[in-house]
Order: sequence, then C-alpha cells, then structure tokens
Amino acid sequence: MKREHRYFMDIAMRLALKAKGLTSPNPLVGAVVVKKGKIIGKGYHRKAGLPHAEVVALEEAGIQARGATLYVTLEPCAHFGRTPPCVEKIVASEIKEVVAGMIDPNPLNNGKGLDILRRSGIKVEVGVLEDELRRMNEAFIKYITKKEPFVTCKIAESLDGKIATRTGDSKWITSDKSRAYAHRMRRYYDAVMVGVNTILRDNPRLDAWFSKKQPVKIVVDSQLSTTQDANIFSNAAPVIIVTLPSAPGQETENKKILSQKAKILEVREKAGQINLKDMLKKLAAMEITNILVEGGGTLNGSLFDEDLVDKVIFFIAPKIIGGKDGISAVMGRGVARVDRALKLKDISLRRIGEDLMIEGYVK
Repeated sequence: MKREHRYFMDIAMRLALKAKGLTSPNPLVGAVVVKKGKIIGKGYHRKAGLPHAEVVALEEAGIQARGATLYVTLEPCAHFGRTPPCVEKIVASEIKEVVAGMIDPNPLNNGKGLDILRRSGIKVEVGVLEDELRRMNEAFIKYITKKEPFVTCKIAESLDGKIATRTGDSKWITSDKSRAYAHRMRRYYDAVMVGVNTILRDNPRLDAWFSKKQPVKIVVDSQLSTTQDANIFSNAAPVIIVTLPSAPGQETENKKILSQKAKILEVREKAGQINLKDMLKKLAAMEITNILVEGGGTLNGSLFDEDLVDKVIFFIAPKIIGGKDGISAVMGRGVARVDRALKLKDISLRRIGEDLMIEGYVK
C-alpha cells in the first residue's frame, strides 16, 4: 500500500469524525481531493439529507479536480437515497483515480459504486485503513446489514461489581470526572436506554450535558408503570416507552397521559417479559442505529443472556460496597461455568480521575 494513500485516508477519516453522532442513520464519511501531492478539496458528511463528503470535496476543488485523486473513507453511493448518487458527480468531475477506504456494506450499493467508476475509466483502489474505518462505522455496519442497532452497555460499578447498595442507594459510585465523561459519550448515540426500575428508583433525566443534540430516551417497561412526572420528560428530547400489549398499565389513565408525552412501542412477549430482539428490530425500523444502555442489573443481565450486547464500557470506582444483597451490575441467568464467561476483545484501559474505564467488544 502506498504511503500517501494511508496519509490522505487518515486525513479523510479525521474529517469524517467531525460529525460523530450527527449523521445517523447515515455513516460517517470524509473525503479529500489530491493533485500533485496537495489537497485541493476536502469535505465530510455533516448530517443525513445534506451533501455527501465526496460531493463537498469535489465542489471545493472545482475544475482543478480534473485528473486528480479522490480519497473517500467509504465507497461512493450509486443509488438515490436522501441525496442523488455520488458516482455521477465523480465521473462528471473527470477524477482520474478513486481510493476508497472500504466497500459500502449497504446492500443497495455494496460494490456497485466502484463498478460504475471502473466502467467509466476511473482507476479504483479499495481497502485503505479498512480496519480503522470499519470500527469508526461499527454502528452503521450492524444497522445496515442486520437491521438492528449497535448496543453498548455502560456500567458504573464498585470494585466488587456493585451498582447499588442493599438499600438501593447508588449516588454516586463513580467520580465527578467519570460522570462528566459519560455525559459527553451520550451525544454520540442515537438513544440512551434504561429499565423502568431505574426511572422509578433514580429518576434520571438522561440528557447530555454538553451537547445541543439530545439522544432519544428509551424506557424498557413491561408493566407500563413509568410515572407521568418522571424527569425524562423534562426536555424536548423524544421518549420511547417499550412495553407489552398485555401490560397491566395499558388500561389505565396513566397510559393516556404517557401517550401524550412519549411514543408507546409495543413489542412481542417472551416468557412474560419484553422480547428484546423484537424490540431492537423495531427500534432499528425507527432509524435508531446505536444505543447506549445505562440500565440496572436486570436489563443488563437480560441483554447479555440474549447475546444482544456488542460493546461494554465499565467505569470501576476504587470502592467496596459488599453485602450479598448489594445490587450487581449484570444479573440475569449468567453462565454456569467460568470457561463459558464472555471474553472481551480489543480491550482498552484508561484512568479517569480516581476511576478506571475498561472498554471492550463482546462480538
């Protein structure tokens, strides 16, 4: 692989990351136009419905794009979506070479864009910084190929794995710095999810302190017992309450009021509880591509038991809560043998204040 390909693709990737958390349900994409070793145009996709990265970069380059090389993190699209196909713009610009970071996983494209470019006489190379780019667009890849959101479990726990004491007290286990960091994380997700017990016990707002863009708030509530005055309704961010058609709360006055404040999403039942797989499919159909789960041990455990978690972020405080009745971070059935325990991959560690953050992938 040519060194300059990696160099310019890295620049395109950094451009793409400027819009992290803002492009859903579209991927993060960056592009640069290079001629005689100099960048003459650059751009990134800012938001669904706005021009794609390569179009922005080509428009900045203007007529100088003729005979230049286009570096783009993702294969240019060949289909109509919210915007016209990018390949038409590329062909018309008389670009001589396109270097794409990776093939578009979207079945509507998936190689078609590159084929059109080749048939138009444009030299094409693909697979530059592909591992890094796949990680950058991990949520989009799962969403577009499996029709499910990418699920990240964020857990704040004590050194002995507790998220609350035996009395249910949980404020605050981790440090101010960890909580601020967690709030900044929320802006990168389409939605934040908790179980109804978290709403009833802690009454969180679930907003993002440092962002104009607020995530959708999702409450998993099989009984439809969310309270009307819960703090999740304190701003204009959309709220989704996931429940069962047979929930006791369906026939109450509470449902009528909740329906005015939130979308009531009914899903299939599984052993008397929310069918989490069906829930994720229906949330993806609403163009929710990634979810940050901040639930209690029950919701966390259920998601792990059903093999629905893609990534975990643990904030571990140097505190010991103890007690057999202390609330564990991950409950549910769990595994019967230690050698069946989930093993994380691509693990990273970071110290935040006095806490330790461990991030890793389940799948």
